[in-house]
Amino acid sequence: MASGKIFFLLVVATLLALVGAWVVARSYRRSMQRLMKAPVAEPGDGSLPASPPAVAGPTRFPSLADNDDAYRRLLVSFIGLTLVIALSRTVLTQLIADGPITLKTVATLGAAYAWPVLPVLAVIGRWSRPRFVGAMLGWLVLAIALLSWRTNENVSFAQIVGWMLFDTGLPLIVVTALCLGGATRAVGAWLAPLFIVFSASSQLGLDLLAAMIEAESPFIAWLAGWLGATTAFTLFAVLPWLIAWWPARALGRWLAESYRERRISELFYLFTAVWTIALIGPALGAIGDLGWGAMVCFAPLLWIPLGAALMQGFAGPADTGRPPTLLVLRVFQQDANVQAIFDRVIERWRLSGNTVLIAGTDLADRTIDADDIFTFIDGRLGERFINRVADIEPRLRQFELEPDVEGRYRVNECYCHDNTWQQALDRLVGISDVVLMDLRNFKAKNAGCVHELGVLARAGNLARVVILSNPQTERGAALAATAGAPEGRFVWLEEKDEAALKPAEVLAALFPAPSPRPLRAELPD
Repeated sequence: MASGKIFFLLVVATLLALVGAWVVARSYRRSMQRLMKAPVAEPGDGSLPASPPAVAGPTRFPSLADNDDAYRRLLVSFIGLTLVIALSRTVLTQLIADGPITLKTVATLGAAYAWPVLPVLAVIGRWSRPRFVGAMLGWLVLAIALLSWRTNENVSFAQIVGWMLFDTGLPLIVVTALCLGGATRAVGAWLAPLFIVFSASSQLGLDLLAAMIEAESPFIAWLAGWLGATTAFTLFAVLPWLIAWWPARALGRWLAESYRERRISELFYLFTAVWTIALIGPALGAIGDLGWGAMVCFAPLLWIPLGAALMQGFAGPADTGRPPTLLVLRVFQQDANVQAIFDRVIERWRLSGNTVLIAGTDLADRTIDADDIFTFIDGRLGERFINRVADIEPRLRQFELEPDVEGRYRVNECYCHDNTWQQALDRLVGISDVVLMDLRNFKAKNAGCVHELGVLARAGNLARVVILSNPQTERGAALAATAGAPEGRFVWLEEKDEAALKPAEVLAALFPAPSPRPLRAELPD
């Protein structure tokens, strides 16, 4: 009964988290749109301080090769940590089941149990939905094939399939559901613990109802007669949410604070959540024999903080200096274009430096984080918006410019109204080293982009501005807006109708070319 209840609660919590993620993401975008279009009464005089605070320290500008190395280190680190946890789980599970612990058994089961690395790789690489689902299903099929090959004739193929579907298949379904779409992947995982609290409160309410029915409580008989049995049942399942709201809200605020203070990161939170889901199966199977002792099945999670500490040293750059800052600008209402660039280019850039931008609904699913989610749920999203020039510097001081433990830098946004974004843009340009501007489908009527091009042309601190264009881009209007810019500042990459821009080509343009090696003089014989 206990294991069945827990399993049912987790399924219900997952479904509620999916619905909640969709509702929160949709409401978040609507609120952003409404707040952006709501002009403030007194935005200020439009001027910035005469001497804005300087960015501390010289810029340490890595190369594209450095970025590739950081990407490989990140993959190797998470794969290695996954293997350690999977092997630990195998040994622990075999000890609990009094099974054989041999090199063959541990290697085979460890390989089958290592699937939780896939969702993390999917987030790092921003895999498409078909690719992610295919990888998860492929892993399950390969695990069944491996076990069928390595087990003896005493275990039938049907037994292996049934065991893997329960032990691995069900967690795979839960994880796939949480990581399938943009909104669910960005929001659902953070909401899942809250809905576990709500689901548990409903179960406690129903347990109370069952106990009162067993005790033949006259109150229950009166309530069922007054409201009907179905309504009374629903009441005991839903009313506990009014009490559970307070601990759930406190849990959400704690998650937001932990993320804001970098005690947890997006990748490690997802990694821990996926492994927790993966270990629930063996824990539920052990409840009947061990009771509360089944919690020992979660012991492999202790490798995660140790792995994070080791990864922090492994991922960090050897040299010193301030990492470069990339400013992302784009033509608004071109959601598909900018989302694809964010997934394939910005996510890789985050291994080398910071990213700043003016918030918009087009990238809400890509940039929303735990702090944003619970700030919105608390009804305080409006506090994030810049109402006047004096608000810009305090907002910049809130930027999170240090890397997370795995070495990735975060994306920082300025939330602006329609009549305050220009002042914020000036300051963002002032703290940036390189700019990526997506001008595909740009028209001369896009006055905001024309203004941005003029600001970029006049800025004195930018290393380069990489502009993406296509045949629909009105390039003449864009070139006119950049008149007077330093030679070589603007790098144009044009997308052909028959071929999209390659992410590697865009990334290469953002990083400085490697310095040529000096020629060594040949000595005469």
